[in-house]
Amino acid sequence: MERLLRNNNLPYEDINSKVDSLFIAIVNSASIGIGGLEIHDDYGLLRSLVIEESFRGKGYGKALCLRLVEVAKSKGVKEAYLLTTAAKTFFERIGFEEVDRNLIPKEIQHTNEFRDLCPSSAVCMRIEVC
Repeated sequence: MERLLRNNNLPYEDINSKVDSLFIAIVNSASIGIGGLEIHDDYGLLRSLVIEESFRGKGYGKALCLRLVEVAKSKGVKEAYLLTTAAKTFFERIGFEEVDRNLIPKEIQHTNEFRDLCPSSAVCMRIEVC
């Protein structure tokens, strides 16, 4: 997991402490990607969504992202947020919209991802879950 994140310039420094929030995408018994969902009260934080390069463009990233949103909904999450430096268009196609980073809930602002790991230049995005 760490190698995949590192090779794709995604935050990996705290990934070992977030293993319980990670989902692995598997195709034909091979791990092809991961995505994370942290739940903070009524809000979700999608993070570390990445598919191995040789499997991109086949719908696996979208399927994994939508699965994370479904899980968030099943857990009672109202809104899910994420930060991205390179995949804004990808997430817009799924239904996320850009939001002002300073206006997001404090529960999400206080996560390692927002506070320490992602650059302030990262685009903040949101999707209604329920």
